Amino acid sequence: MIKAVVTGDIAGFTKISSKKREKLIVETEQLFQTWLPKKGLAEFFRGDSFQLLFDDVNDAVFRSIQLRCWFKQSEKARQKPVLDARIAIGIGGISYFDKSVLDADGEAFHFSGRTFDKMIKERLRIVTANDKVNTQLIVIADLMDVIISDWTVMQSEVIFHLLEGKTQQQMADELDVVQSAVNNRIKLANWKVIERSANYISSVIK
Repeated sequence: MIKAVVTGDIAGFTKISSKKREKLIVETEQLFQTWLPKKGLAEFFRGDSFQLLFDDVNDAVFRSIQLRCWFKQSEKARQKPVLDARIAIGIGGISYFDKSVLDADGEAFHFSGRTFDKMIKERLRIVTANDKVNTQLIVIADLMDVIISDWTVMQSEVIFHLLEGKTQQQMADELDVVQSAVNNRIKLANWKVIERSANYISSVIK
């Protein structure tokens, strides 16, 4: 069965205080548990690096976008995001899984881990066993990253909540703003473009 392995780390992690780093890791682990409640499917390692295992490619792609939002909006007092994430998604089979993703093996783990280790300036990569598909995915991921990297703290905040399934009015109530402000942030983030691109990635892989 095809799985999706997400390997990443927190870009800019050392720019925040040790107290904030510790708090962020704890809160992110709690977030992972709401996405993947089964123990061992999401783990931190080497400090700020993380790995998650998804059954569905579409989930992996959208959760990866959401993770970038999560880190970008983590310090809401700032006008510009200090944090972001580097993420590599490997799509393929799983040959071994024991108690956690850190004790597992298979092509999805190889694609994800090896690609992540080669990433320097890139923020998103998606790799399969098909080289022709991978070439398409690099182009799409780079175009998506141009948009996502430019998201403000407030835009990242609303996109995160949008991907949690909240309505614009629910977001407005929670963020103490008017609904039109939420709608404007979603439009300025060019969300429809990102959404179509993410859905296209999933369709190409499937």
